[in-house]
Amino acid sequence: MRSQKIQYQSKEFHCSLAFALHLIGDKYKSLILYHLKDGAMRSGELQKSITDISNRMFTYSIRKLENDNLVKRKVYPVTPPKVEYELTDEGKSLIPIIIQLNEWGQNFANKNYLYAPAE
Repeated sequence: MRSQKIQYQSKEFHCSLAFALHLIGDKYKSLILYHLKDGAMRSGELQKSITDISNRMFTYSIRKLENDNLVKRKVYPVTPPKVEYELTDEGKSLIPIIIQLNEWGQNFANKNYLYAPAE
């Protein structure tokens, strides 16, 4: 069978896994998607829910997810501006996979005694 390439936003992918990882592969994109799984969140609330994310990285990641049609943004015409983010249908379709990755990480950490006691 002849291999096919995926062309997306001026990039070529010769592997569908490489394409999927391009969309959600970095740490923050996956965490943003995970935190939006229960519904829309305000921008500040969403950013605070993700440990160690800078404002710049949050803005970069959320905009990439929005451009890739995984997250949608709603701006309310109030002062100060109110912005909410929520998953699109495509974003929602990723949640079972992200939850499985989370469970795999928990099982791996348990099996290898990687959890440290909380203080």
